[in-house]
Amino acid sequence: MVKVAVLGAAGGIGQPLSLLVKLHPAVKQLSLFDVVNVPGVGADLSHICSDSQTTTHLPSSREDKTALASALKGSDLVIIPAGVPRKPGMTRDDLFNINAGIVKGLAEGIAENCPKAFVLIISNPVNSTVPIVAETLKKAGVFDPKRLFGVTTLDIVRANTFISQLYPDSTTPSQFNINVIGGHSGETIVPLYSIGNSKKLYDELDEEKQKALIHRVQFGGDEVVQAKSGAGSATLSMAYAGYKLADSILKALTSSESIVECTFLNLDSSIKGAAEAKKLVKGLDFFSLPVLLGKNGIEEVKYEILNEVSDSEKKLLGVAIEQLEKNIEKGVEFATK
Repeated sequence: MVKVAVLGAAGGIGQPLSLLVKLHPAVKQLSLFDVVNVPGVGADLSHICSDSQTTTHLPSSREDKTALASALKGSDLVIIPAGVPRKPGMTRDDLFNINAGIVKGLAEGIAENCPKAFVLIISNPVNSTVPIVAETLKKAGVFDPKRLFGVTTLDIVRANTFISQLYPDSTTPSQFNINVIGGHSGETIVPLYSIGNSKKLYDELDEEKQKALIHRVQFGGDEVVQAKSGAGSATLSMAYAGYKLADSILKALTSSESIVECTFLNLDSSIKGAAEAKKLVKGLDFFSLPVLLGKNGIEEVKYEILNEVSDSEKKLLGVAIEQLEKNIEKGVEFATK
C-alpha cells in the first residue's frame, strides 16, 4: 500500500496536486496536512470514487506537532508545496525568509516520522529550500540523497510547451521532453534545446528568437503572476509538474520500467555519476540534472549531458552556476545557523 502525504494541501498548488494524487491508481492512502482549511479540502476529495482513502490533519495550535506526525507516519512519498505564493514584484529570494522556516519545520517532522520516505520539494525558492531539507535531515542522522528531489519539472513542462507554440501546425507539446538543467529560478534555469528532437526546430530560429524562447522558459512564472493581477502565481501548472515527477517516482517504485527525469538533487558521491557531475558544475553540491529512477530513488545521475551542450548553453550554464552557488549557500546557512 502506497501512502502519499501532501504538506500544504489546502493551498493554491496543494489542492489541485492533491486531486491529481487522489486519482493515481498506485496510491491507497492520501494524507493531507495544512495549518488552515484542510478539513474542507479533505471532505471534498473524499467524495471522489477512486480507491485511495483520504485523511486530513490540522494542528490545533502553532505548538501542536501531533497533526504533522500523524500525517507523516508510514508515508512512502511526501510532497511539499507549503509556503506563501509569489506576488507581483516579488522575486523567489523575497520568499526565502518565510518559506525557509516553514520547510525546515516540515523537514524536522519527516526526520522524526518517516525518514525513509521519498521527499519532493516544491516550496520556493527550490534552489535554497532543498539544501535546507538536506541539512535538516543530516542533522537528524537520516539523510539519504537518493530520496530527496527538488521539483524543477515545471521548467521542462514550459520548455516543451513554448517551443511547440512556435510550430503550432507541425508539433504538439507532448512530442518533446526537453532536458532543463541548473536550478529553478530565472537565469539558473537552462533549457537544452540543442539536444534531442528539439534541435532541428531550435536551429531554425534566428538568434533573437532563440534568446526570447530561453528567456520565456526562465521567466515563465512572471507571465502567470502578471496575468493573475496579483491574485496568485503558477498553481495549476505547478501542481501538474509536481504530480508528473511524483508519478514517475511511483512508477519506478512499482515497476521495472527505466525512467529518467530531471530533478534538483544533492550531488552526493554515494549516487552513481554524481561525483563526475559535481566536477563539471564547479563543485556545486546541488544541481538539476536528468537522473535514472529506481525502487530506492535516484540510481544514477546522467552527467554526460553536460558534455553535449552547445556553446551558447555553456554560457548560460556559467551564469547559472554562479547564481546557484549563492542560493545553495543561503539555504545551508539558514539550516545550520
